[in-house]
Amino acid sequence: MDTQTVPSADELLSQIREIEPLIRSESATAEKERRLSTSVADALRGLGCYRMFRPRERGGLGFDPVSGFRVVEELARIDSSAGWNVAIANASEPFGAWFSDETTEEVFGPADTTMAGAFFPSRKAVPVDGGYQLSGQTNFNSNCHAANWVLGLANIYDTDEPRLGEDGHPETLVTLFPMSDAEIIDNWDTLGMRGTGSHDVIVEDIFLPESRAAPLVPFETPSSAYSGPLHRTTVWPSVAVNGVSAMGVAQAAIDAYIDLAGIKTPAYMDKTLRDRSIVQLRVAHAEAKLGAARAFLYETFNSAWQSAVGGSFLTMQQKADCQQASSYMVMASAEAVDLIHSIAGTSAIRNEKSFQRHFRDIHVITQHAYVSESRLEAVGQVRLGLEPDWPFFHV
Repeated sequence: MDTQTVPSADELLSQIREIEPLIRSESATAEKERRLSTSVADALRGLGCYRMFRPRERGGLGFDPVSGFRVVEELARIDSSAGWNVAIANASEPFGAWFSDETTEEVFGPADTTMAGAFFPSRKAVPVDGGYQLSGQTNFNSNCHAANWVLGLANIYDTDEPRLGEDGHPETLVTLFPMSDAEIIDNWDTLGMRGTGSHDVIVEDIFLPESRAAPLVPFETPSSAYSGPLHRTTVWPSVAVNGVSAMGVAQAAIDAYIDLAGIKTPAYMDKTLRDRSIVQLRVAHAEAKLGAARAFLYETFNSAWQSAVGGSFLTMQQKADCQQASSYMVMASAEAVDLIHSIAGTSAIRNEKSFQRHFRDIHVITQHAYVSESRLEAVGQVRLGLEPDWPFFHV
């Protein structure tokens, strides 16, 4: 890609607003069919939304974390599933840093490369001449219908048991394989975020070239195309972006309620919703919670970005900052949606209204392993001088 043609975040946001009618028109269908429509996926791909965190040397937009977060939030405000799938595709992009230039040119070089992936449970990689035989089924592969490559983890097996490293843990590989080598298991049937198509993906004894299997260990010198500042923040933009859709969902709920409050008069009352003090109080609280979460996230990742631009990898304390801001963002967004739900009355339970979907979606997002409240335990461990038990702190 000619770097002169790469849009800024503001320009990309303007382009997204041009396709907003398309995304909204397909939203109910995505919810019903449990996957984004091909037309929406193609439109997002055409704008470059799936490759915001890909380096420009590989045809990506090369965005800093906060720029990518802004785009994901806006998409999730329009449609939660669109925002989520763009987030998950971009969460896979920084892992290209673990691979050689030749591999990243093969996999990430084409402009239409679109990623899906999930890390649990790890697959099984059996060493063979030139690579590995890869087998296994992973959960929650969001964006799998639009993707043509899959990122995942695999433990090396020499026998019936995984090979253990010096630290006593399984030796784990980051793997890349074409979606054409895999099968999608249609089992995504959930309370919320139904349009994300987060089905299981299975492979059975496919050959994985050694070039597309990299040890999941901290790197000091990534491949040249991935030597920029984003990749000195390692996995942390990927962790955070998994939860950014929560802010878009919360903003959509607040916006929808403000529209409703000016026209709805509750049963047995003679004032519109907006004239009630409890409504005024909870709308203000919801906006404050969301604004605080957004500011905390942006401040934290802007600080991490400045460290990376200066040539440094993140310290343990900075990693804890990133996890704390990411989990708090999701928690506060859910609290904002709950506040709106509590004052929406019967509008909150009607399927033709959007409030029920915002409520369902936000409470699915809170369960994501990377950004759930339970991840704050590891943050507390770091603050108290203990060894964190969340593995990403050691990558």
